[in-house]
Amino acid sequence: MNYMNIIDCHTHTQFSVDSEADINQMIERACELGLAAYAITDHCECNRWYSESHYPDEDTYRFFDFGKDFESSVSAVTRLKEKYDGRLNLICGVEMGQALHDAEIAEKIIGDSRLDFIIASIHQLPQTEDFAFIDYTQYTIDGIYELLERYFNEILKLSRWGKFDVLGHLTYTLRYIKGNFGIDIDISRFDELIAEIFCTLIYNGCGIEINTSGLRQSYGDTFPSLKYVKLYRELGGEILSIGSDAHTVEDLGKGVREGAEIAKEAGFTHLCYFKRRKPVFIEI
Repeated sequence: MNYMNIIDCHTHTQFSVDSEADINQMIERACELGLAAYAITDHCECNRWYSESHYPDEDTYRFFDFGKDFESSVSAVTRLKEKYDGRLNLICGVEMGQALHDAEIAEKIIGDSRLDFIIASIHQLPQTEDFAFIDYTQYTIDGIYELLERYFNEILKLSRWGKFDVLGHLTYTLRYIKGNFGIDIDISRFDELIAEIFCTLIYNGCGIEINTSGLRQSYGDTFPSLKYVKLYRELGGEILSIGSDAHTVEDLGKGVREGAEIAKEAGFTHLCYFKRRKPVFIEI
């Protein structure tokens, strides 16, 4: 199997709290697939950079010490880039969560010259549990829509900051609300806000990703869906990445072909990956 001009630029390894995937096995699998570009983007939540003792009043998240995880991941990938030079287009990346919850840490991350690529994501709102751990049955429908409004407004703030390369999984919250809990919601009420997010990203030279994890999960679609990839393109968006969001070796590369087809249907002729924080375009 050869993926030629197909990329996977959102993956996790043993250096992410929710993955046990061996980094060497992940890289070997990327070589087997023949990916044109492969990025390792382990989690780094800015609001949990330090150990638990640094956050005595915080009880809405289960994991800490992301600063140590960040250093372990980036150091390992930097070494492995040399080892696999000429065999694999390996990209040193990070998925930076909640950048504006600790801007000082975010600035430290973006200032690291070893990084090729930064995905910015929102997994958690201030004083609120991570979306992955919320029990949505405790919310009314109006309460869920209020939560989503806060989420998209938080993403808009992040987009205005704009010191990253690609916005991660725009409609991430649907993985849980619709996918896991089966709650039928319609995010079209936020279309104007999403359009403003896209316009802001475009103005700041940032892109979006097609995150294909939902295709293999109960949600059954990408984050975001074709509708919003089309909207991004119609508004002038050009920087489009694709990532499987794999947390296991078996999931690496899954859905990226389908993601490329969605990109083409939305009007894109090229995908984008990053080297030294600069976009590189590759024909689909």
